[in-house]
Amino acid sequence: MDQINEIGRRKTAVARVFLSEGTGKITVNGKDITQYFTVAHLYNSILQPFKITATEGKYDVKANIRGGGVKGQSEALRLGISRALVDENEEFRKPLKDQFMLTRDARAVERKKPGLRKARRRTQFSKR
Repeated sequence: MDQINEIGRRKTAVARVFLSEGTGKITVNGKDITQYFTVAHLYNSILQPFKITATEGKYDVKANIRGGGVKGQSEALRLGISRALVDENEEFRKPLKDQFMLTRDARAVERKKPGLRKARRRTQFSKR
């Protein structure tokens, strides 16, 4: 196995993931993953594809992430890792798909409309 490149997206975050055989080291934008994602539940959600496929500590991940917030970036990284694992071994597709790890979450913020305060929120009605 050489190096596998995949892309994961969520909201406005884009994660370019490079998967290679190694010891389980995950680097995001030049930093260790625990320094980049300090919230524990985000860190655990990123590791889910490895737990589902029982490949913890077998692959090194190097990722470049741009755009979005912390949650969007973590979910983009999770999707990228899942896609890279499927490229590595096609047998991982079924368990990852059953846990919805290969589904791109297309929900994004709705745009603000003219004349409204937010996307759908109108101004408060004043009788007098």
